[in-house]
Amino acid sequence: MNSREPIDLGGVIDPLRYAALRGSKIFVRRWAKFAHRRKTWFSLKKVLLVVFTGIVTDLGSVRSLEARGDTRITFNTSYATDEIEIGASISCSGACLTVLEKGPGWFAVDASAETLSKTTFGDWEVGTTVNLERALKLGDELGGHLVSGHVDGVAVVSEIRREGDSLRFMFQAPTEHAYFIARKGSVTLDGVSLTVNDVRDCSFSVNIIPHTAEVTTFGALKAGGRVNLEIDLIARYLERLEQRGR
Repeated sequence: MNSREPIDLGGVIDPLRYAALRGSKIFVRRWAKFAHRRKTWFSLKKVLLVVFTGIVTDLGSVRSLEARGDTRITFNTSYATDEIEIGASISCSGACLTVLEKGPGWFAVDASAETLSKTTFGDWEVGTTVNLERALKLGDELGGHLVSGHVDGVAVVSEIRREGDSLRFMFQAPTEHAYFIARKGSVTLDGVSLTVNDVRDCSFSVNIIPHTAEVTTFGALKAGGRVNLEIDLIARYLERLEQRGR
């Protein structure tokens, strides 16, 4: 293909979705070709090898916090930790962290100063409830949307109101990230994949059904609460493409 031809964004996004759902190798070939043509401005590993779906599979809790060079955080979990390898990635309320130690019913990670500055981790204490999700394997069902586990910033709950059996949460997003949040688009809050209902300036809302409230930290979230925000993965890369095309 001639490098001067227009980039077929559909040809990039569709194989991405197809690979997540079907485990197809088409995505690997197409994305690698696309990355080469764009001077490999991102890491294929970041997109393909460690990815989540935003469907929480365990409600864990902080077991201990220890300030070292980085901060060592130990979590209680119902995961079968004998099946988790040292070095595995787990989304902890939306942040992708590496398992460094483990034992029956617990695992430990390190959080760097950068991670602490971009997340709500500084608010955590022993007993804090945390949404957990293990990394998606190629070919697994994509129940939510593609989530990298790279938290962009913190959103704040501005209002909560009941709508039928569900709860509508209104959030205030950081100004620099609000641009990426679109009505009926996807957003990740504390590791939970959600659909955006409405957007107005830096505010946006999502609906939480009873099941989601029961199996995630949203059941205890109050007005003024802070959550880890990750903008849509595809929106992030499309913005990068647009910047390079200017």
